[in-house]
Amino acid sequence: MADVALAPELAPGWLTSMIAGMETSQRSKRAQELLSGRTVQRPERDDAAVLMLLTGANAAEAEILITHRTPTMRSHSGQMAFPGGRIDDTDLGPVDAALREAWEETGLERERVTPLAVMPSLTTAGGRRRAVRPVLAYSADPGSPYVASPVETDDVFFAPVTELLAPENRLDVGFSGFTGPAFWVNDYLVWGFTGVLLDVLFDAAGWATPYDPTVVPLRRALKRSRNGERHF
Repeated sequence: MADVALAPELAPGWLTSMIAGMETSQRSKRAQELLSGRTVQRPERDDAAVLMLLTGANAAEAEILITHRTPTMRSHSGQMAFPGGRIDDTDLGPVDAALREAWEETGLERERVTPLAVMPSLTTAGGRRRAVRPVLAYSADPGSPYVASPVETDDVFFAPVTELLAPENRLDVGFSGFTGPAFWVNDYLVWGFTGVLLDVLFDAAGWATPYDPTVVPLRRALKRSRNGERHF
């Protein structure tokens, strides 16, 4: 059976540049730098999917759904993430899996969501490199997502895009040879895989703005945050 269908034609006008940009984003210099080594070449099967859900009446009011992973989780504990997870055998595909995971984690009803585009498979960092399929979607009325699975997440909220893009909330973090984009929101530090996806998304839309390129040690940034991440 086919995966849940994409409907980019139903996207509001302010998202059309992002959808078009995603199709060519890997050809941009910024995306090439960030995705170097992450793009999966001819994956046999995607391991997981994440939902990048935008809402808002226009670009100035745009918000994106983000979760905070419960610090007691065994993997990626305390990190900021998009709703998502493993693609099960019962899922029709990555879009179906992303919608299911979003409902399980945040109570987001799939009937409220319009899937718009799917990015190429990207790998997570670390020893267990998983092929993840990012799914871009829009909801004019997402309802009130909440912490539906406290074991997995302990905070769920819509982050204003203008706040994420504010120069004072942007930085690059580094540790053990890794350097990548990060964002401050609600005193959380969004970095790693989610930070890269946000950066590529904003670059594709042409929304990115300059910020201080000084690399901040990840340990220092996390100490200031309320992520509660372990191993740092």
